[in-house]
Amino acid sequence: MANSMKSAQFLIESRLADAARGDAEACYDLGIAYSCGTGGVDIDLIEAHKWFNLSALAGSEAGQQLRGEVAEDMTAREISEAQRQARAWLSATSVRNAA
Repeated sequence: MANSMKSAQFLIESRLADAARGDAEACYDLGIAYSCGTGGVDIDLIEAHKWFNLSALAGSEAGQQLRGEVAEDMTAREISEAQRQARAWLSATSVRNAA
């Protein structure tokens, strides 16, 4: 059990690193993890929407589709928060990548 948790954490961390470089597939994978509760994370639709949004911005049609599906189960306030978090991620990673 401990090994599977370590593997799941490693997967999430590696996907976060790839997402920070603008990898649409990594963002999509994180959206899946947060929408389904896989990879050792709890279900969090705000996080899922954020990652699907970032995936869509990077050109993923699947990310765009799933962002819409997740949004159907969210309030307007939750969607707004997910969008705010996506903007913050873009701002933070663009500063890091520029340095």
